[in-house]
Amino acid sequence: MSDQGVSGPGSAAAPLPPFAYSAADEEKRQGVRRMKATATGLLLLVAVIYVLATWAERSGVGGWPAYVAAAAEAGMVGALADWFAVTALFKRPMGLPIPHTAIIPTKKDQLGTTLGSFVGENFLSEDVVRTRLRAIGVGSRVGAWLAEPDHADRVTEELSTALRGALTVLRDSDVQAVVGEAITRRADAAEVAPGIGKALENIVADGAHDRAVDLICTRAYAWLVHHADSVMEAIEGGAPGWTPRFVDRKVGDRVYKELLRFISEMRDEPDHPARGAIDRFLTDFASDLQSDADTRARVERLKSEILGRGEVQDVIASAWASVRTMIISAAEDEQSELRLRVRSSLLSLGRRLATDGRLQGKLDGWLEDAAVYVVTTYRGEITSLISDTVAGWDAEHTSKKIEAHIGRDLQFIRINGTVVGALAGLLIYTVSHAVGG
Repeated sequence: MSDQGVSGPGSAAAPLPPFAYSAADEEKRQGVRRMKATATGLLLLVAVIYVLATWAERSGVGGWPAYVAAAAEAGMVGALADWFAVTALFKRPMGLPIPHTAIIPTKKDQLGTTLGSFVGENFLSEDVVRTRLRAIGVGSRVGAWLAEPDHADRVTEELSTALRGALTVLRDSDVQAVVGEAITRRADAAEVAPGIGKALENIVADGAHDRAVDLICTRAYAWLVHHADSVMEAIEGGAPGWTPRFVDRKVGDRVYKELLRFISEMRDEPDHPARGAIDRFLTDFASDLQSDADTRARVERLKSEILGRGEVQDVIASAWASVRTMIISAAEDEQSELRLRVRSSLLSLGRRLATDGRLQGKLDGWLEDAAVYVVTTYRGEITSLISDTVAGWDAEHTSKKIEAHIGRDLQFIRINGTVVGALAGLLIYTVSHAVGG
């Protein structure tokens, strides 16, 4: 058997699979041989009948032998004509180079091209695809199917399996590199200062920053109380060396108490001047972030420095590992929020598709457009697949395989030709004899 193949578009001599002649084909071929023997036996039978009828007629028997001989003669003609027609499909009768014989072996490639064209014109046309899909009513059928809880469970399970498989196949290093590069590129492309400034402006306008100030004041007061000795030592240590020690202690104690008073008042008084100063500072900073070119440039430089640090890149890359673990765990757990939400969404979608004609029409339209795009864009590739595949088949094995599948029915043509020919010959002889008489 030939192993030749035909290269498709975009491939470099990709061999097509061989057209195998299987054991099942050989079994069918045995049935064809039995039918051939039956048809040939019938031809021999009418030949014997013709000889006997002709002998009887020449021996002086009048009447019926002439009718039988005419029927048998026409039956032989019909049988031989149909034998020639059937045989000419697969080989040359008696090996003679008669034109228009051995049609399948010699016209195999042309038949493949014709078949491809036939499929393209009659099955892959836009009108046929749209009409067929519209008649099927995919939207309503899918909706009714999905609305069944068992079917929704099955789809959810299949989606979970596919998701786990996809996440398992993906290499963490590749995904982490892509995620890190995408986040970094997106951050580099977008200027963050105006956005930060606008957000800070809204925070100050809403007074949302007051909680942060309250927290800082509370923690600062607690820290000063807890570290009083350290604060006193720091203040005294900064005093000039020529001042007396008791004066340093007095000054330190006074400064410490003023710090405590200032922090406590700032903590407890919403209208404290220091809070107002913080508000003005944040307002001015928010304005500079949005409109001051120097401030915006400094923020961009700081952003680039932060993104360029290895620790930040490691955090960005490691985020994928956490997300992947979380998704796989949710996909494996039948009671996870992810699977329950997917199942609920499928059931809801199924019920809507089953009852909402507008949604059905929209889905059917999408499917029709998608199918039409595929068949109109790739019709040539689809039809060439048929013609190229047929061209890659071995002529002898192709002929044998086709004969194995349809040869049995073709032998009935020979049998019918014998019977119909005999009846036609009998009718013609009877009419001729009657008119002549």
